[in-house]
Amino acid sequence: MSIHIEAKKGEIAETVLMPGDPLRAKWIAETFLENPFCYNQVRGMLGYTGTYNGQRISVQGSGMGMPSSMIYFHELINEYGVKNIIRVGSAGSYQKEVKLNDVVLAMSASTTSGINNSRFINSDYSPTANFDLFQKAVNYAREHNIHIKAGNVLSSDEFYVDNPNDFKLWAEYGILCVEMETAGLYTIAAKYNVRALTILTISDSLVTGERLSAKERQTSFRDMVEIALAAALD
Repeated sequence: MSIHIEAKKGEIAETVLMPGDPLRAKWIAETFLENPFCYNQVRGMLGYTGTYNGQRISVQGSGMGMPSSMIYFHELINEYGVKNIIRVGSAGSYQKEVKLNDVVLAMSASTTSGINNSRFINSDYSPTANFDLFQKAVNYAREHNIHIKAGNVLSSDEFYVDNPNDFKLWAEYGILCVEMETAGLYTIAAKYNVRALTILTISDSLVTGERLSAKERQTSFRDMVEIALAAALD
């Protein structure tokens, strides 16, 4: 048992899918896993373990933003021996060709956060995805005719910004979309030599103003989850 996770040793699999929303974790577990059981309810951050194609898989909510999610990344790795973390989340598009419900694989993560400024003084650290997980995700998507986009994403510390046009500079430099956790995940994974990948579904567009409903965000991301589970299998 860790500070924020009440699971007993051995109850969490070596591979964990991590949505921000704990209710999405519940939906994933109940929809995709066989015989899931809930191992965590601390602070309402639900966690489940079950099996998928005969392999043990866990699903753990992380909350929104890097300060929350990095607590769970750290404890899962250091207290429970997790070796693979696959974030499955929503994102806002920065490009007109990245549309609602598109699936995006985060090859790398730029950020507005100062999380790495304290680690790398006067330098920039560029956290990236694990290649093996990334390749498996790409292969599954191609084999199942799921159109994906891959590239650099922005992990922002703020959901609401003062200037609604700030995204245009990031877009000019090829950032596909914005979310709030990946730079933290890729940094922690690199530090502890574990594998990480972020797979995102576009839930809204800063270019067009379109957006999915809260219910659609919670339960409609099937392609993303199927890709994540395929990447998770040994």
